[in-house]
Amino acid sequence: MTLLFIFDMDDVLYDYDWPARMAGMTRMTGHSLHELRRRWWTPEGELAAEAGGYATGREYLAALEAALGCAVDEDEWVRVRGEAMTPRPEALAAVARAGELGRVTLLTNNGALTAEHLPVLAPELVELFGEHLHTSSVYGARKPDPVVFERVLDAYGVEAEHAFFADDMPENVEGAASVGITAHLYTTAAAMHAAIEEFAAGRG
Repeated sequence: MTLLFIFDMDDVLYDYDWPARMAGMTRMTGHSLHELRRRWWTPEGELAAEAGGYATGREYLAALEAALGCAVDEDEWVRVRGEAMTPRPEALAAVARAGELGRVTLLTNNGALTAEHLPVLAPELVELFGEHLHTSSVYGARKPDPVVFERVLDAYGVEAEHAFFADDMPENVEGAASVGITAHLYTTAAAMHAAIEEFAAGRG
């Protein structure tokens, strides 16, 4: 029996400074936060991207540029995204422990452009997750849709009772729990570490 540990990224493994990212996007595009939300952070824009609506980073960027009506430099987009992220060492240590107890994989609501640049955006995760750095777009659905959790289980050939998931959003935790995954609402790294140990001990 192999245990599967599934982790969210933003505000779990990294502090994520959304206002700083949006300030960077404003500088890059000339659009206010209100206009960025209206044009792109919509069901047809970013949310669609997170659900796999754009298969590649190139497609994502083309759709973003069309929605915003301006050119978006890919390197600058990556820089702005990355500068909004600060690693949480204790949370990363909890992932390392999970990796000793089973297999670890990432599940973050993000699109194909983020997926392609995860090793640059989150270099601390490369050694921990290896090739298992995945965004929701890979699975064609986004959290909290139960479908995305079912597809993760199918991809790894693991039954829900042998899977653990940690996220900071209650609705995402509820989505995972609805398919039988042991779901932990992140509050602190220490609490997540303890939940990992308890989960593994209960299936030893």
